Order: sequence, then C-alpha cells, then structure tokens
Amino acid sequence: MDLDPGLTALRPLGGFFVLRTRPTAAPAQAGVAAEPDPADLPSLADAHQPAPAGARRDPLALRVETVAGRLGTAEPRVAASVAHQGLAARLWSVALGCAVLYGRLPDLDPRLLRWDPSASAPDDLWLAEGRPLPGDAAGLADTVLHGHLEPLGAAVRARYGVAPGLLWGNAGSALAGAARELDRWGRVNGRTDAVDRARALTDDLFAHPLLRSTGIRAGAVFRRRSCCLYYRVPGGGVCGDCCFVRPPGSSPYGVSG
Repeated sequence: MDLDPGLTALRPLGGFFVLRTRPTAAPAQAGVAAEPDPADLPSLADAHQPAPAGARRDPLALRVETVAGRLGTAEPRVAASVAHQGLAARLWSVALGCAVLYGRLPDLDPRLLRWDPSASAPDDLWLAEGRPLPGDAAGLADTVLHGHLEPLGAAVRARYGVAPGLLWGNAGSALAGAARELDRWGRVNGRTDAVDRARALTDDLFAHPLLRSTGIRAGAVFRRRSCCLYYRVPGGGVCGDCCFVRPPGSSPYGVSG
C-alpha cells in the first residue's frame, strides 16, 4: 500500500499516530484561533542543538518549559524527561504505524519535520515532504533511533542532566506503548496482519543494541529498567511500566519513609 499524501490510515489509531502533511496553515475562521504556519515553525533538527546566540526561540527549552507548566513541576530535569518521552512516543507511533499499515515510512528527517513545541499531539508536528522509504526494522532504526533519538537524547543530557539510561528507557517505553496500541487496534478491527507485523517489527527493534537492555518484554507487556521521574511531579505516581512498584521514598502503607 502506497503512502497517501495525508497519511490518512494513521488517523483511526489516535492522536499520537497522526502526522500533519499540510504544507501551509489553514485559513483563519471567525471565532477560531489561527493555526501557525508550519513554514514559520522550527524543525525538529533545531531541537538537537543549542539555539544560536541572539535567536528568538529555543524550541527544546520552550517544550520543556511548556511541559513543566502543564505538570506543575519546578524541576527542569523532570520536565525534560517527560517531554523527551512524549516526543519519542510521537515519533515511534508515526513511524511504526506507517511501517505496519503502509509497509513504508515517510522520510522523517528532522530537517523535514516542522515542530510547534508549545502544542500537543497531533497539533505539534508537520511533515514538509512525503518521500517514501523502506518500512522494515532497519529503516525504523535509522529513522527514529539514529535520526532522532540519539541526537535528541544527547541534547537533553547536555542541557538538563538527564541520565542516558533513563532516556533510552523512555525510548523503549515509547516504542512498547506504540506497539501496544497497534496490537489493540488490530485485534479490535480484525486486522491480524497488522498485529503480526507490529509484533515482528517491535521484536526486531528491541533486539537493537540501543534498546535491548531498556526493559523486559512478555508479549505486549513491557517493564522498563529505569524510571522517567514522573513520580516527582506533584500528584504523580509510577507509570504502568515503571521499574518501581511505588514511588521511591514511599512506604507500602502510604506513609513517607
């Protein structure tokens, strides 16, 4: 199945899977806030390096600040980890969804992906071009792991001091979550072909040296070996795939230790 210009097959999978491909902003409508013109937005490549001196915007810092405000946390390291995992989930969802449903990937080169760091899925990403690439595990690893998550992780480590093992744990958790949603959708809709292809691709990806030690998998269940720090968010707790069964420092009886 060839990639269609709007990647419409991804839409039933949910917002994290949707990738906008419209080259320009839609016309403003009365009473509706105008969308940003993607041509005016930074690319994801801009998030991989510090903003030049005197630059108007720093997209990675803006994303981290936006996430910190939404979570109510004063810890930049926590917001940076959660922001990183959210972006990893977006990238894995789009790429794995395309590989499963189309058998191909759009070229997700960071320079082609326009990014609104103040928005959330699916309003945060636009793709400038739709050149198809092979949709196998090697193509997924090249596109997501090497093209995005390695340079993004390096930037987050350098600027916010987040441990590399935690960031690769985020990457593994995000991949497992995308695969789980595809498995669920395929079973509900009788698409056993999608279930089987998603499982095979995910198995191959978790055999990659960058991901194989990030957690333990049993079918669609994933338990990571690190913690994304969400428990440090006010009112937060441990995630479903966390290495902890309760927030560090808490007692099994609900009394801080």
